[in-house]
Amino acid sequence: MEENRFYVDSDKLTAEALDYKHRLEHDPSVRTDHMEYMDGMERISSDIMDKVLTQMNAYDYNSYTDEDVRRALMRETCSPEDFKALLSPAAESHLEELAQRAGAETARHFGNTVYLFTPLYLANYCENYCVYCGFNRYNDIRRKKLTPAEMEKEMSIIADSGIEEILLLTGESRSMSDLSYIGEACKLAAAYFRNTGLEIYPVNSDEYRYLHECGADYITVFQETYDPDRYEALHLMGHKRVFPYRFEAQERAVLGGMRGVGFSALLGLSDFRKDALASALHVYYLQRKYPHVEYSLSCPRLRPIINNKTISPVNIGERQLCQVLCAYRIFLPYVGITVSSREQKHFRDGMMKIAATKVSAGVSTGIGDHESKYHGLENESCGDGQFEISDDRSFEAMYGDISEAGLQPVLNDYVYVS
Repeated sequence: MEENRFYVDSDKLTAEALDYKHRLEHDPSVRTDHMEYMDGMERISSDIMDKVLTQMNAYDYNSYTDEDVRRALMRETCSPEDFKALLSPAAESHLEELAQRAGAETARHFGNTVYLFTPLYLANYCENYCVYCGFNRYNDIRRKKLTPAEMEKEMSIIADSGIEEILLLTGESRSMSDLSYIGEACKLAAAYFRNTGLEIYPVNSDEYRYLHECGADYITVFQETYDPDRYEALHLMGHKRVFPYRFEAQERAVLGGMRGVGFSALLGLSDFRKDALASALHVYYLQRKYPHVEYSLSCPRLRPIINNKTISPVNIGERQLCQVLCAYRIFLPYVGITVSSREQKHFRDGMMKIAATKVSAGVSTGIGDHESKYHGLENESCGDGQFEISDDRSFEAMYGDISEAGLQPVLNDYVYVS
């Protein structure tokens, strides 16, 4: 692709690259069509995207009344229409009732358990230009890619802390983090962890099958926003620009044999109520098509990044985020819900008692810095992180806080039979 000649590995951008960046930002005609697949992208036969976008576009959340919310809370089973009421502004005054209903659903289906995991960033090279992301190709950060030896060192440090589930992440660059590199990381992780998740660039179903054979149990893909027009304005170049290919990533992963798939919008990029509706409907329709798969939802909000501390979520505070999480739980009672370290300690602690079933601990979004984080040793060769976190509790501290709250921390609940 012609635009790849502007990919820069070094800290500094050439004049040509800066000129192209400026044109991307100010001249939409320079950008590729965000609804058109690029060469090599698998097309699958699925009507789920059309179903989700049709309902999202028709959603008039201001039309729902207090009575609609009360009816939705009284029903034993929450329909999509009930869910729309629970996401509406009319439901904000019923937050306590939503929390009680969500807590009851969580206890019914998950008991008092909370799962723990930690992310490991393998590389921060990226070929996309997403204006809100610290890894974007035009951001001036320290780039790094872990060698296999460095990966294993990081994994050993994390495993020694007690963690049994790892989430492996990369920037979205096939040239710097190709499929074999990620596959080798999965194989290394199998020696240290019981469960391995991936948060990488979307790939084709046969490639997901390969990664599953290497040891990956599940994948997570953030759609970022389900509004195609807003998506186009935020993702200016790279493979991530292709909206439908990203939307269909979880279904391709299911076709490739992955045990589980995770979903999320980055709340605050666009209208959070419509993005929350679309995220949950995405899960809802796939769950009915592939009932054997494990599904999970995350609820991240925007966080500041290196070189842009002003980034913040649009129109979604903690009360609104709590409303979204409670509505998720009521609508999708069997689906796991993750609350990440983007959120502050008090919020995560509260949501673990209501709707959250999984939290991260001992988190770093940098590349190769777990030794410095866990043992206080300086490492100037680390790569910069993707965003700032809010809750930096260690695994030990998080485990203790969960236990003290009367909940049961769970590290792994799978038994593998060889």
